Amino acid sequence: MLFEDQHPLNKQIMIAVLGKPNAGKSSLVNQLLGFDLSIVTPKAQTTRNKFHCVFTVDRTEVVLVDTPGIHKSSQEMNKRMIGQAQEGVHGTDLNFILVDLSGDVVNDFADVVKSFTEALGPTWVIFNKSDVTRLSDEKIQAAFLQMKEILPTLEAFYKISAKEGDDVHLLTGAIVDRAQSRKHLYPDGEVSNKSERFFVSEFIREQLFLILREELPYECAVTIEEFKDYRQVKFKQPGDEQLAARISATIIVNRPSQRAIVIGRSGMGIKDIGTAARKKIEAMLQGQVYLNLHVKVKPKWFKSNFILEELGLPRVEGSARVWRRT
Repeated sequence: MLFEDQHPLNKQIMIAVLGKPNAGKSSLVNQLLGFDLSIVTPKAQTTRNKFHCVFTVDRTEVVLVDTPGIHKSSQEMNKRMIGQAQEGVHGTDLNFILVDLSGDVVNDFADVVKSFTEALGPTWVIFNKSDVTRLSDEKIQAAFLQMKEILPTLEAFYKISAKEGDDVHLLTGAIVDRAQSRKHLYPDGEVSNKSERFFVSEFIREQLFLILREELPYECAVTIEEFKDYRQVKFKQPGDEQLAARISATIIVNRPSQRAIVIGRSGMGIKDIGTAARKKIEAMLQGQVYLNLHVKVKPKWFKSNFILEELGLPRVEGSARVWRRT
């Protein structure tokens, strides 16, 4: 019997997607996947955890490791986010470093490279946002040569627009050509190594940023308190017959004033957040979802090891030993 994941024509490649905040990493991941899995907002540092995003082209499995943006910070949560990015390159075949064409591409590239204590392996630089900035091919070629002096393992460059999809097909073709003959890691159609619970919390957090915009700072997080999956349940409780899942989530904020912002006047803020998040969750779960949101104030939660661990951000070298519960 021939297992599909071990077919002799199978190919596979794992790629770490790296870059500074707002370089377009998650937009590129979603564009390559063909659907929105990684959350995208105008805010920098939206992505907090590294995770796998998987798609297949013919018999080639591509595993993208989406990572938080590389930035300098002494705050505990940010140090752990940077640690997630640094761990993202472990075990990969190739690295993508995205740079924003509207910025200082060479210095941005250098900042990313300097953030890794271990030497980076084979790397491609992805010049993103070609739809916004029309940098000439000559200048891009010159920048690439400068980057190659910074990182000798740099192999190639591509100019794309992750948002609009311009020339992403060329990148996809190059990825497939670069893949190696070997069995697939996700043979059963999984699209990520993260659970549905994780993406539910991400979709809610995404709507916090999109709906509240500048009103809410980064001092918010989402935890899932209850996730009752009814898709495989034959006998449901009265009132749950049409549900795919019943979900309860907590939005954590730092101060009482932030709680008031999230709830909004007459509760309209949290209602809008729940409505928008529920649509994305229902699309993922392919069914009707009951979503219950509530807000809790936990002062300085972003310094609590208990909460950071729950959010999937383990301690890194240089982490503060903050263990008290909040």
